[in-house]
Amino acid sequence: MDTTALDTNVAIDLLNGNKDILRKYDKYTSLYLPVTVCGELLYGALNSNNSKKNLPKYHGFISNCTILNINSAIAEQYAAIGKGLKEKGTPIPENDIWIAATCMVYEIPLGTNDKHFSNIEGLKLTE
Repeated sequence: MDTTALDTNVAIDLLNGNKDILRKYDKYTSLYLPVTVCGELLYGALNSNNSKKNLPKYHGFISNCTILNINSAIAEQYAAIGKGLKEKGTPIPENDIWIAATCMVYEIPLGTNDKHFSNIEGLKLTE
């Protein structure tokens, strides 16, 4: 598969020029960003000590990706994931549930450095 969605930590690694991450994701022709990731990136840029430099850089990165917006199908998936994780006793951050639900509905694997995404049944992760 030549497409992947990016979690915030991978997007930040790409923005920071992490050579290992750049090599790993160079093979993908299409990069997708769940809208939740866009919000986390922009918040981080605004909240940084160098927001005047970071904000345009982050906007540029976001504009070069395809944005995956949230809809009612994703809300349904979010609810199912959240309930399943609660029942298993393996909660994860709320935004990560939205990110996972988005990727599952759009059927796009997620590139992430967070191990807790592996607790979500049916979520495809990039290798």
